[in-house]
Amino acid sequence: MPSVLIEVRRQYTQKQEVALMEAVHMALREAFQIVPGDKNVRLIVHKPHRFAYPPAREQPDFYTHISIDAFADRSLDAKRNLYKSIVNNLEPFGIPKDHVKILLREIPKENWGIRGGQAGGFKLTLRRTEK
Repeated sequence: MPSVLIEVRRQYTQKQEVALMEAVHMALREAFQIVPGDKNVRLIVHKPHRFAYPPAREQPDFYTHISIDAFADRSLDAKRNLYKSIVNNLEPFGIPKDHVKILLREIPKENWGIRGGQAGGFKLTLRRTEK
């Protein structure tokens, strides 16, 4: 149930924006084995003067920052696979691999309010009423 925020410094077409969001979502599906419908991806396009980037980037307009909030407890291998998959999936958009910064924040499941106000990680128990 990751929540993703992609921040970029350049304009893309609407079709490209949707494809960019899908590329990151696909990386999450592959690396973290999330289900297709578990999609919470947002994209913010900043004016370049409002989004500073690290120096020595050859194509600063392509600098991309991705923040991912996810349940804790995924393996280091899963995280490494996620990072590689994201940069590989963004390469077709002309985004150089060294122009992508990924910040993964792992949040304990009980700190997520989901499914109508339930704490994440706790299963709902249904009680049967007797006739």
